[in-house]
Amino acid sequence: METAVFDSDDLQATEEYLSRAFTPMTISGRPENARARVDHRTEGGLTVDELSFGYTMSYDAGPLDRLCLVSVNEGVHTSGDEVCGPGETFLVAHPGRPYRGEVREADYTIVSFAPSHLQRTAAEGPGAVRLTGTRPVDAEANRVLHATVAYVRDTVLPAHASATADHPLVVGTALRHLAAVTLTCLPHTDRPDAGQQARTDSRDGHPDTLRRALAFIEDNAARDIGLAEIAAAVCVTPRALQYAFARHADTTPLRHLRRVRLDRAHADLLAAEPSRGSVTNIALRWGFAHQGRFAAHYREAYGRAPAETLRQLS
Repeated sequence: METAVFDSDDLQATEEYLSRAFTPMTISGRPENARARVDHRTEGGLTVDELSFGYTMSYDAGPLDRLCLVSVNEGVHTSGDEVCGPGETFLVAHPGRPYRGEVREADYTIVSFAPSHLQRTAAEGPGAVRLTGTRPVDAEANRVLHATVAYVRDTVLPAHASATADHPLVVGTALRHLAAVTLTCLPHTDRPDAGQQARTDSRDGHPDTLRRALAFIEDNAARDIGLAEIAAAVCVTPRALQYAFARHADTTPLRHLRRVRLDRAHADLLAAEPSRGSVTNIALRWGFAHQGRFAAHYREAYGRAPAETLRQLS
């Protein structure tokens, strides 16, 4: 994981750092004795920045090439006409458009990723989805998006030393989850020919599609794959793949992928030496960053805690 820390009360130095880290911008304010601090982490296309400003800072920024989700912890952050306070999360700007705003003695988190991940995640297919708003569609959507940003910040790419970022499956799975939550919580366009495409996808969702997808997942569960990669491997759209799993397996492609990885983790726990093996390391190896959720899924599948399986050979 690449990390960096910026800490300064010099306005020009802050402007130069923000311009390098995000997009060229001009800022103004009166720092006096207050400081600006940025804790930066990035890995596998996912970036977390924790920012703290002890003064009011105005900015005028150029276009971004990434989707930047801002979660406010303290103070106020504005962008254009949007004003966000503690507990609120929003998209700071649409990629490719300049923006301006103000940070008023605020602590906030920015989680960012390339827009292409929305297309890879969406069932509608490449080029079909475009975000049309910057605020979540309702209060519940804001809660979910805010919690997801916190999960990425605190569990996937935390500030303290952690093994999670060293596991590509963990970061890749988290990035797909974040993209899916973004599409769920922010307003976006629908594919213009959705009706015709749905009929085509329905025809492609046959048992042979399922058979080929199951084989691909079995052979590639250790790789960083998701809905788009599985669909491409069996030569159908993501939506057709979802149709096939729903009709013929009563599940989804990603739930099946999770179960396969859970089975691999179970096998590793059975094979590990209790004195040397680690539940945490095995869970991370198979893409499970949150140990509590891993334990819950494992207990549901096998009727006991993963640590019990690990200790059974002792």
